[in-house]
Amino acid sequence: MSQPPVHLPPPAGTPGQVADLRADLGAAGYTVDGVAELLGPVAGAALHREQRLPALLAARRAGTPAATLLRAFGLGDEVTVAELDAALPATRAAGAAALGLVALAGAGPSDAVRAAVDLRPYAAQDAAGPAHWWLASDLGESVTGRPLTPDHVLGVGGASLTLAQATVRDPRRATLDLGTGCGVQALHAARHSARVVATDVSARALAFAALNAGLAGVAVDLRAGSLLDPVAGETFDLVVSNPPFVITPAAAYAAGLPRMSYRDGGRAGDDLVRDLVTGLGPHLAPGGVAQLLGNWEHHAGEGWAERVQGWLADAGLDGWVVQREVQDPAEYAELWLSDGGLRPERDRAGYEAAYAAWLADFTARGVTGIGFGHVLLRRPVAGGTSPWRRVEELTGPVRQPLGGHVASVLAAHDWLAARDDAALAGARLVVAADVTEERYLVPGAADPQVLQLRQGGGYGRVVRPGSLVAGAVGACDGELTLAQIVAALAQVLDLPAPDVAAEVLPAARGLVLDGFLHPVES
Repeated sequence: MSQPPVHLPPPAGTPGQVADLRADLGAAGYTVDGVAELLGPVAGAALHREQRLPALLAARRAGTPAATLLRAFGLGDEVTVAELDAALPATRAAGAAALGLVALAGAGPSDAVRAAVDLRPYAAQDAAGPAHWWLASDLGESVTGRPLTPDHVLGVGGASLTLAQATVRDPRRATLDLGTGCGVQALHAARHSARVVATDVSARALAFAALNAGLAGVAVDLRAGSLLDPVAGETFDLVVSNPPFVITPAAAYAAGLPRMSYRDGGRAGDDLVRDLVTGLGPHLAPGGVAQLLGNWEHHAGEGWAERVQGWLADAGLDGWVVQREVQDPAEYAELWLSDGGLRPERDRAGYEAAYAAWLADFTARGVTGIGFGHVLLRRPVAGGTSPWRRVEELTGPVRQPLGGHVASVLAAHDWLAARDDAALAGARLVVAADVTEERYLVPGAADPQVLQLRQGGGYGRVVRPGSLVAGAVGACDGELTLAQIVAALAQVLDLPAPDVAAEVLPAARGLVLDGFLHPVES
């Protein structure tokens, strides 16, 4: 058995079989830390660059149960029945085959075993704390040497981790993971939700999600169907989704690009993300939050922010959209052509035909760029107030996990919405612990040319306050009210207090919302 097996049916097993596998994986030390120790820094770094050879050599030298599991399930190496029996003493090679995890060349101790799935340890830090599981998914192209199949089930990539870390993690009654894939968002949600429902159009994805939920020892209500169809009439306190948002023209499929279920939603342009933004409202309970990732088009003659603001207006909910990056049409086409396995070294004619189709579609519709970012929606607890909407671009580094910051912004918005300027002036504020002040001076100058406040957490925002606002922030020690600070500044600078308040109070609102200042409750 010199090659990984061709696409096999998805894994499936009894609760007892999955429990045995979970126990075996733990006893083998097949964890993120265990693998890092086994590989060492050089092979580990190479593996992060998708160079498997140094890791493969290190694992073969080690010869431990964890090394056998890494070789088989993480690196696509051939192992023997005897080696896998030793690494999984309760499950054994035969049990792994029964679960759909491996293909056996025979039952003898020296017969070859090849993994049929990718199965590796997972560790992440979200707003609820550290998480540790094992996650199964389909074998990647680097292992099989073949393009991904249309029903390929991805493991955890950068987008999945971004969403998991950005999601709010306060206790929730019911959470929906829309388009669950391998189920990683559902597992994160299960740690703080009384009930989790996960949907996917792919039966293969749901099979992997079921196995991964079993390995994590959590219950997830898995349902087949497209987008929101399986939850018609139901409401949730939290909805999370890394949906199939890739913008692919139909002509690219005709040129030979496979339609991948994990990324292709089958709708024109960015309609899928728009439809989710405008359609999620009926599925959110009062106070419910939806967080998703998405692409949106930039059109000639129309600002992207105005375009997305229109979606939020149609949704009728609180909305916060953060654009994290923008690609031009050629960059975007190249990224997803490569992801789909259509590359010039394999099929130049097909590659160029699909590439041309992508560019022609974007040109015909006036698309000048494609944005990617975070979308948050929230149904207010009570009516009577205008929805809060914020659309912005923040492309700098963020401090993960972001979910705690997102929850703080929502709480700050609610605190501010309940207070007019008089109430805000009576509040005591304190500078957040992660905020630093930076001053830039010309050598020899007494006063700085630039003064800015930098946020160490969250989105890492930087603001440049005027001298009045900077003075007010410096005095926010939690003891004085904002009104007292305004009065003191007015007296020291010999300015009318109303003029000082007119500059300081609006700025203070923005700084509270973004987490530079925190209210001190009396």
